[in-house]
Amino acid sequence: MTKFIRAHEKLITRILEIIPGLVSWNIILLPYWGVFFIPTFVAYFILLFNIYWFYQSFELATAAIISHFRIQATIAYDWLTDIKNFPDYKKVTHVIIIPTYKEPLYIIERTLNSIAKQDFPLKQIVPVVAMEKKEDETDRSLKMKVLKEKFGKKFGNLFFTEHTLTSGEIAGKSSNERYAAIWVKNKLVKEMKKDINYITVTSSDADHTFHPKHFSVLTFKFLDNPDRFSHFWQPAVLFYNNIWEVPALTRVPNTFGSIWNLSQLSRKDKLINGQNYSLSLKLLDDAGYWDPDKIPEDWGIFFKAYFKRGGNVEVEPLYIPLYADAPKSPTLIKTLKNQYDQFKRWAWGVSDVPWIIKNYFLVDKVPLIDKTMRLMNVIKSHFLWPVNWFLITVGLTLPTLLNPAFGRTTLGYTVPKLSSFVLTVGLVFLLIMFVIDYFYKPKRPATFPLWRALLVPFEFILMPITGFIFGALPGLDAHTRLMLGKYMEYKVTEKV
Repeated sequence: MTKFIRAHEKLITRILEIIPGLVSWNIILLPYWGVFFIPTFVAYFILLFNIYWFYQSFELATAAIISHFRIQATIAYDWLTDIKNFPDYKKVTHVIIIPTYKEPLYIIERTLNSIAKQDFPLKQIVPVVAMEKKEDETDRSLKMKVLKEKFGKKFGNLFFTEHTLTSGEIAGKSSNERYAAIWVKNKLVKEMKKDINYITVTSSDADHTFHPKHFSVLTFKFLDNPDRFSHFWQPAVLFYNNIWEVPALTRVPNTFGSIWNLSQLSRKDKLINGQNYSLSLKLLDDAGYWDPDKIPEDWGIFFKAYFKRGGNVEVEPLYIPLYADAPKSPTLIKTLKNQYDQFKRWAWGVSDVPWIIKNYFLVDKVPLIDKTMRLMNVIKSHFLWPVNWFLITVGLTLPTLLNPAFGRTTLGYTVPKLSSFVLTVGLVFLLIMFVIDYFYKPKRPATFPLWRALLVPFEFILMPITGFIFGALPGLDAHTRLMLGKYMEYKVTEKV
């Protein structure tokens, strides 16, 4: 198998790129043609899928509750006092790479302000504002000047890098971060002689704001872990910075996405780093940094390190909230478009699947059970992305209208009723989501009327619509593009 894959690598890659879209389209279309030829199979398939969805909802709610209580305990605990029990805690340096391209100055200032409010010694923190050379020179110069004046003396160092796209690179976060990380390694380790064993690297978006205890918690987890050079650390990324400012159509998916991110922290068997995460510079250097020719960078760097280390890589949860912006533009249409583009970019993570599958067969030093479970989780996450909405909302309703004869049978009548009951009971878990959302969502601003705030819970009747627009469609878009070889280009989410 290994020899065959290596001998036909391009062909195998192309076939593996076709499979996700092929699977998605076939599952989506199955009820429509299957109701005429294999109606019994289709009925039980949809019923079992709805039961599976019910189980997933129960699991999500339970995991979210566990994560919530652990986050509250983390916030209440005095980590800084515990850190001082480590004799080498002053050796730790936290590098925070903040890739930016055309983000407004106040967005970057807000991120650096949140870092400047850490309870951890600021002289051990090094923010790196990773800029793109292609951004207007006047804008870049102004941003650097203002940020240097405001934050230059607050941290151990404040660095600025300017990335120029070179041959073989793709514009995006991955190539920019790679350039910045290598630059910082040369600066800190080679020039300033800092110990690479005590340097962490945090991948952060320009709109992320950190909890004041973020880096004290990270420091404790780092120093307390004897296997620290084989770990990533993942906080709960919540899209709440501007949640009161976005329209209901995008507030719903961003709220759900926030609770989903929070719930995943307590599922260490499924947890993979995403959006904002930390790792040791030693692990990042050993793994070869982010790939400059890829758009997805979070799962990509995890599996790159995972296969490099023979499977000896884990993601440890940081039970601490981290706030991010939901896409927002001057007009409703542009906001919806930017939200769609963001989900499509995340769905483009499916482009990593062919590489992961190939390495599943090529890297034999990874334990079989572990890499099989990892692969199954990746396949489930990406392959079902566009499928869920169609099976949950449409199910057998439309297919039985196409084939009324089957709809009049006992099975054709009973299965939709059972599916409806299962899905209705599953909606009870929304109540848990509302409660957790209340704890983490920022307080209602004075500009947001009280009567509108009272209506916010009712916005979730939009879930079938938002699930289609921001779930099924971008997922199907990404799968189809990959299947047809129409590769995606990176688009920065607009910030206003």
